[in-house]
Amino acid sequence: MGGTPQVGIIGLGVNNQPLVRFFLDQKIGVVVADRRPRGAIKEILAHLDVASDQVQIAAGEGYLHDLSLWPLKEVYVTPGMKKDVPEIRALASLGTRITCETNLFLELCPAPVIGITGSAGKTTTTTLLGAALKHDGRHPVHIGGNIGTSLLPQLDQIHPSDWVIMELSSFQLELVTRSPHGATILNLSPNHLDIHADFSAYRAAKARIWDFQSDEDWALIPADDTALESLFRGHHAAPIWFSLQKIPTHGSGLDHGWLIWQAEGNRVPIISRDRLKIPGEHNVANALASIALHMMAGGHPDAISEILGTFAGVPHRLEKVREHDSIVYINDSIATAPDRTMAALNAIRQPIILIAGGYDKHLEYATLGRTIAKSTVRAVIVLGQTGEKIAHAVQQSGRQIPVQQVTDLAMAVVAARKAARPGDVVLLSPASASYDMFLNFEERGQRFRELVQSL
Repeated sequence: MGGTPQVGIIGLGVNNQPLVRFFLDQKIGVVVADRRPRGAIKEILAHLDVASDQVQIAAGEGYLHDLSLWPLKEVYVTPGMKKDVPEIRALASLGTRITCETNLFLELCPAPVIGITGSAGKTTTTTLLGAALKHDGRHPVHIGGNIGTSLLPQLDQIHPSDWVIMELSSFQLELVTRSPHGATILNLSPNHLDIHADFSAYRAAKARIWDFQSDEDWALIPADDTALESLFRGHHAAPIWFSLQKIPTHGSGLDHGWLIWQAEGNRVPIISRDRLKIPGEHNVANALASIALHMMAGGHPDAISEILGTFAGVPHRLEKVREHDSIVYINDSIATAPDRTMAALNAIRQPIILIAGGYDKHLEYATLGRTIAKSTVRAVIVLGQTGEKIAHAVQQSGRQIPVQQVTDLAMAVVAARKAARPGDVVLLSPASASYDMFLNFEERGQRFRELVQSL
């Protein structure tokens, strides 16, 4: 068996797996704790090229209690797990440092990091920024975090002059004690209240992207969001702004149909709004944020201009799947909360048949119901744990809209096809997470694609 552990790793998801090899390579003893059976843990370790006798294992239902059998200096908790549980509090009371993989990377990364968080738009903005800096070509670019890749295994390839971009979720931020050099909260609305105690706790987790910045760092703030402006007050970083409504003295904004960058009195036109391929007002905001981040990183304006002129979007985000019988099918499976679905509804002008519902994160749906009533939605197909909540919100919205409840996504696509007319859009935008029926929103979106392609 492995030697006496000094480090505990709770959860062997994608984010935490690189930690095992990282500590073993430094001859630091590790205990891996996961709810899965011991055999499943051994399979994951084998995939990581780690023999099961190189580590200690705490497995099964009592895995957190078993973790306390070792005098651990540090415990790395997987994102998405509730941290305020008795077993983790007990470890902290014994002097164990409770931390996470994201914080370890921020501590060790030799290059300045640009961190991007928010309730929506993180992946689109991260992808745009990464593509623009790669197109600029003057420095190597490393992209990771919540977008799906841990950067910890790349540490020896990162140099001080490189560009490092991280998409960061509230779960990845809530245990950090370091902040990126450049950081933004794109927007903020209630989400993940099945894990965070309440919206205040969710806000506090997001704010940690700014909490540990110094006056040598900078923060990008949405100037149109007074709540986020208030949240930033008292932080030390230099503020930069992006806005759909005004032109910041230092930041990005709209000027007579152009997305521009302004700094030190110099105004640089980047791209005309009508050249953007990604639909919706929310994506104009994402484009403005990517411009500001790119320029603050030292990128050339031509690079971000060219990327914005060709970027058609990220999969599962208002993604056109196909047009069939003069009906357009759009996959917006990323809409795991009501505000994302509302943004999608505002981006589409054609009549909509909406497919919504899924795993319940204890969010409020009355506002979504009112938005549906004011939109071009002609019918709603609901499913999953939140189906009844969404149906009730629509029925209480003041406009009579047909609502049909089904049991799975295949039935939803059939029902939507029957309800749709030529010229309509069938929109999968669930306003809910996917975990009641699917592993994640990507799997849900892929299943929608398959069903639509088979029509």
